[in-house]
Amino acid sequence: MPVLSSFYGIIVRMYKEVGTRHNMPHIHAEYSGEEVVVGLDGTVLEGKIPSSRMKLLDAWIEIHREDLEANWKLLSNGEQFFRIDPLR
Repeated sequence: MPVLSSFYGIIVRMYKEVGTRHNMPHIHAEYSGEEVVVGLDGTVLEGKIPSSRMKLLDAWIEIHREDLEANWKLLSNGEQFFRIDPLR
């Protein structure tokens, strides 16, 4: 699964969706062995990470929503994704 970004111990990934359709564009974020799946609108679909890290992830999603949507389209079409700047 391509790594889009990593910051403050959070690793953000997005699956290649070639030929499949998920109901909602989303990312997978891992922190210290825990994983959360979050829609690009910020909705938690499953899992959890510590709330302090979730707040950072929410801010990053808000800042980079257009980049995330673009990567979702690229990966869904089998094209190369691009990395997204970390939260600083």
